[in-house]
Amino acid sequence: MQIKPVLFSFLFILLTFTTSAQALGEQKKTFTRADTLRGSLRPERTCFDVNYYELNIKVDTGEHSISGSNKIVFKAMNNFRVMQIDLFENMNIIQIISEGKELKYKREFNAVFVYFENEVPSGSTREITVYYQGKPIVAKRPPWDGGFTWTYDNNGKVWVGVSCEGMGASSWWPMKDHLSDEPDSMRIICTVPSGLQCISNGVEENVNMRGDNTTTFHWKVSYPINSYNVTLNIGDYVHFADQYVAADGEKLDLDYYVLSYNLEKAQQQFKQVKPMMSCYEKYLGKYPFWNDGYALVETPYLGMEHQGAIAYGNKYLTGYAGRDFSRIGLDFDYIIIHESGHEWWGNSVSCKDIADMWIHEGFCTYSEAIYVECLFGKDTAMRYINAKKTSVGNKNPVVGIYGVNEEGDGDMYAKGMLMLNTIRHIINKDGLWWSIVKGISDTAFKYKTTDYQEITNYISKKSGINLAPVFEQYLKQANIPVLEYKLKKTKHGEYELSYRWQVDVKNFRMPFVISYSAGQEKRINGSDEWQTTSIKLKKDTQLKVNDELMYIDVKKL
Repeated sequence: MQIKPVLFSFLFILLTFTTSAQALGEQKKTFTRADTLRGSLRPERTCFDVNYYELNIKVDTGEHSISGSNKIVFKAMNNFRVMQIDLFENMNIIQIISEGKELKYKREFNAVFVYFENEVPSGSTREITVYYQGKPIVAKRPPWDGGFTWTYDNNGKVWVGVSCEGMGASSWWPMKDHLSDEPDSMRIICTVPSGLQCISNGVEENVNMRGDNTTTFHWKVSYPINSYNVTLNIGDYVHFADQYVAADGEKLDLDYYVLSYNLEKAQQQFKQVKPMMSCYEKYLGKYPFWNDGYALVETPYLGMEHQGAIAYGNKYLTGYAGRDFSRIGLDFDYIIIHESGHEWWGNSVSCKDIADMWIHEGFCTYSEAIYVECLFGKDTAMRYINAKKTSVGNKNPVVGIYGVNEEGDGDMYAKGMLMLNTIRHIINKDGLWWSIVKGISDTAFKYKTTDYQEITNYISKKSGINLAPVFEQYLKQANIPVLEYKLKKTKHGEYELSYRWQVDVKNFRMPFVISYSAGQEKRINGSDEWQTTSIKLKKDTQLKVNDELMYIDVKKL
């Protein structure tokens, strides 16, 4: 039962109210109340914690529509009468039921406020079931501009995919659409026309052939899952399987769902999975969703990190859709390596607010370098990392604006990787560095949501170095550190080297490495204040600053 809005003057003010936020790095943007309802943790959201979702829908591939329900089981975090869930305005709510009674609700933009007849007491576990239907948004340019992709394979069979990162899961199913709250587990039950399969996240529990020329597929996710990872893949799939054996002898199921005419290509291309899995296990810990297995599912769009059902649309080419994405001649399948890296970064270790999406994308892009170092050596990995410098714009901060569902700049991918490589060389102890990386992915933040402060504090604490100003410069400012230096000849064969870091933050300290005189190297601790040291040189052109170990600019004055 929907509560009809009353258009008092205060409501008009409420709906047209905007807030302006000044982003770091002098980037200004205005946000609306709709952005705040979507992105902020207001009392109607913090009052409950989701334990379990049971999404049960029927997909009409002819009408491009869906209908069904989602059961939301939650724990009350305090006493409340009103809770907020989310569902896009173009999707119609039929009714909301709890304990056999229909609940009243009110819509405001894409937010849905659900009203309980009696106060829900703190600590209690309750559930609501939202019945709904509608035509979800059609993806314009998946996966970047997401939604449903409705198409046909080469045999004329229906082929459907879903991708909704950024846009949000509430674009097609009702739930609490904030990254800070993941269900402990969920089920996805999907009914499709007979002759098609629906591949979703987790483990397939059973398949029911119905009497109305439809088939229902039951999938169970037994781990926490962030909402945009929930997906449907509908098509005329064939399945083949393999197993990965971990270092401790435990076996992981590998499941592959591809279009029939691509079976031989897939069997060859997906051989890259097991050596990749071995590398990631070594540096990041065992595959985090072991009991649910690992799957690649062919999709009509390039790719997406859907948990346990990774979307694969790279057309069995090397690189990125056939391009040498490495820029140094490596020929691995970028979509397999990158999207699988997200199982650790983004799916297991997840950010609380989309403003910290760099935690997903920066670390995941760095996992590509981990893969390269594991298989091809450190020198090749360093070439791989540095080849990405030209793709960084340094126009806006990597960290977005909190509370309004606003992610940061696209530099979060390559710049995030370059920053992490910089931190590695600031620490300058590879054993310690790799223990920190693995500590984040396999222990401290595994299956958890986290944020900028927690991650950066952890790395500082474990390294024993105050890296807060470094993280702030790389992530919350647009500019990268600029090493300014000048040389003054003091006597024959000797120069005075003056240097400082030109940065936007205070108390910035970071070492740098110079080479001089017949290949000698020296590590110097710099700060945002001018310092001097003596150095022996025959001529000033002998001095070179190593800008491959760290992502910096160098300016000789």
